[in-house]
Amino acid sequence: MSKRLPQRIACLTTETVEVLYALGEQERIVGISGYTVHPPRARKEKPKVFAFTSGDVDKILAVQPDLVLTFSNLQADIARALIQAGVAVFAFNQRSVEDILAMIETVGRLVGAEDKALTLIADLEKIIEQARAAAARLPRRPKVYFEEWNDPPISGIGWVSDLITIAGGEDIFSENAAKQSAKDRIIADPLEIVRRAPEIIIGSWCGKKFRPENVAARPGWAGVPAVVGRQLHEIKSAVILNPGPVAIREGLPMLTRIFEQWADLC
Repeated sequence: MSKRLPQRIACLTTETVEVLYALGEQERIVGISGYTVHPPRARKEKPKVFAFTSGDVDKILAVQPDLVLTFSNLQADIARALIQAGVAVFAFNQRSVEDILAMIETVGRLVGAEDKALTLIADLEKIIEQARAAAARLPRRPKVYFEEWNDPPISGIGWVSDLITIAGGEDIFSENAAKQSAKDRIIADPLEIVRRAPEIIIGSWCGKKFRPENVAARPGWAGVPAVVGRQLHEIKSAVILNPGPVAIREGLPMLTRIFEQWADLC
């Protein structure tokens, strides 16, 4: 093992933990985010050194990382503090399915496991192609509303919109998908959702259970096609709102099944 490669990596979001485990490089991980969920064993094996947007820099420094992996502008402050403390930081900002695949390749290069990373990418690309093939068999593309939060309603982020498209759906708020901040994806007028008449509603309320009965009971929503057809589904945020392999490996097949069930009722 080359001494030039990082030996002690702190991962401040779950997706890089997931990738390092998938590559068989988990021994390099010396600290993780408290919000890490994939793989589940990581929570038992690795010390939690940070939350997601908050935490103690000293707690990260205590595990003596030679590389810290961060995600997005939401972790800009901790990245700055670590750099000022003399720690190497690599900040990812994957926002699409292609970005997720690129992130996996980059992590592989950082730890000298590029071949394993390319194999993982190839496996995920097979899942993507299977989803595209299933999408081609749908009678038409269903109109899909993905709700990331309920109060106020927030539409789906970039990679989620990509996955909906790959699975054969039409994201009715695709114009919001490129907006990084959740506050920029707030739907100011909930009746705009009604006007766009989604045929499928997918809830993934970050960190809490989706309540389809509450959605169906919203004022003015009784005639929404998804409500009439009882096409209100949940995909756990830990699966589809994590911009890592799990979104493709588990989230995409879930979307495919939901769309196929919808097609069977058409």
